[in-house]
Amino acid sequence: MRVAVVTVSDSVSRGQRQDRSGPGLAERCQALGWQVVSSEALSDDRDALEKRLIALADSGSIDVVLTTGGTGVGPRDTTPEATAAACEKLLPGLGELMREKGREKNPRAALSRSVAGVRKRALIVNLPGSPRGAVESLDAVAVLLPHAVEVLRGASHD
Repeated sequence: MRVAVVTVSDSVSRGQRQDRSGPGLAERCQALGWQVVSSEALSDDRDALEKRLIALADSGSIDVVLTTGGTGVGPRDTTPEATAAACEKLLPGLGELMREKGREKNPRAALSRSVAGVRKRALIVNLPGSPRGAVESLDAVAVLLPHAVEVLRGASHD
């Protein structure tokens, strides 16, 4: 699978803080045998993020876009809204599963507003901004993503 990693953080995009979540996700993706084709940091700007998600999904060169950050309850946390606007179909079960698994280790996982969906033939999945939360949330749904990508490419659900 071809994966793009997008870190959503004002401070990381301005170079004021080191990105630990994006590289952690990229490392985990590579360990799963997935190809990380791009990695970038964007500010918590909803419109810019929505446009970037659309561009990545519409490019045809990405199977999965993983975002990290902007899923909480803070005033600048708008990643789920940008993702929902970019997607043609939402996949609520992925967010539900990530929160369910996350709550086993951290009750604050219930505050995550992560969503997932489909645009064209690409999956977009929001992950928390903390390095540990991002990787653990990815692990919660990782087994499902290759199948979803295969179905998007025309395979049956069997």
